[in-house]
Amino acid sequence: MTKEERKLSEEEIKNRLQEIIDELEDEESDADTEKLEEESRSLTNQLKEMKKMEARNKLAKDINNGVVEAEKIEVKDEEARKQELSKIEARANDLREKRSITVSSSNLLTPNHQAKEINDTFTPVSRLIDNADIENLDGGESYQESYVKTYGIGDQTDEGSDYADNGTEPTFGYADINKVKVTAYAEISEEAEKLPAQNYVEKVEKNMTIALKKKMVEYMLNGNGNKQFMGIFKNTQEITGVTDVQASAIDNTTLDDIIFAYGSDEDTEDDAVLILSKADLKAFSKVRTDDGKKFYDIDTKNKTIDGVPYIISSQCHPVSKNDSTAGTYNCMAYGSLKNYRIAIFSDMEVSKSTDYKFKEGMTCYKSSVMAGGNVVKYQGFVRVKKVVA
Repeated sequence: MTKEERKLSEEEIKNRLQEIIDELEDEESDADTEKLEEESRSLTNQLKEMKKMEARNKLAKDINNGVVEAEKIEVKDEEARKQELSKIEARANDLREKRSITVSSSNLLTPNHQAKEINDTFTPVSRLIDNADIENLDGGESYQESYVKTYGIGDQTDEGSDYADNGTEPTFGYADINKVKVTAYAEISEEAEKLPAQNYVEKVEKNMTIALKKKMVEYMLNGNGNKQFMGIFKNTQEITGVTDVQASAIDNTTLDDIIFAYGSDEDTEDDAVLILSKADLKAFSKVRTDDGKKFYDIDTKNKTIDGVPYIISSQCHPVSKNDSTAGTYNCMAYGSLKNYRIAIFSDMEVSKSTDYKFKEGMTCYKSSVMAGGNVVKYQGFVRVKKVVA
């Protein structure tokens, strides 16, 4: 067995590296420098692998002896890992020192990913907010979106007579999106301060972001426009109610009634989504044919009813609920989410205070964002109104 074939010890590797150094420093040596350089790299890599194996063996031994607990280890580039940890620690220190931290509005309305070692709840906020049409207008005060209400129609004109101008002009409307301050507040025990910096900062941001988004979903559907968004269910200017559908129960004609009420008299639209409660989705699934088979094909993975996309929101009052609530358009809505515009006028700010409930050992957090929303297309949604059978 040659020296190269035998696995060298750590001491032998170090000795050989020193020999290589001596040879390279010897001006009278006629050694092949390329081969020496290649050998030195190989030996250095072997030494690094030995160090890694020693560290692994020590960790395994410590775990086996109950000295430390096993943790999930993610393999990352060392330099990138150091930069990430430095950033997280800086943000954690900002909160501990009572500074404000800013979360970009682009992060407010995009999915948030929880750390793998933390078990999250079920979906805490409707997908509705992340599918709406978002307009970032940092520093703005208000926003106005124009839309066409109707187009005119031509008429017959005798030769030599004036052109027809009776009702031939298009009519326009303007949807106002005014700035609203959406806020959230939470209190956490001081024990939360003992969490590792990464989990600590993430929990604060995640909780505050979800709280704001849930309120914005409520405004998007049920806001009345008075220091709130103008919600789809409460809108009377952009949605007149002419195309809205009345329902006392969900049956085998409900979906068709909604779909064909949407859009113009000239064509059907194919980019719409049905917004409904989970209870009504269940009611759709319970509709049966005369021979007992399911009438609607509901795909919970792709979120469709007979191919029609749906989004669930707890802000929708179920048509299927056995109560006397009726006469309001707050059950379902159907239309393209491009027809609802949310304007973000500022980044979300999260700040911390330990003064308010110092004696109780509570840490208080508050967050806010300036935003507004409204329907920006005439008859942009069909709403479903519950009526008593």
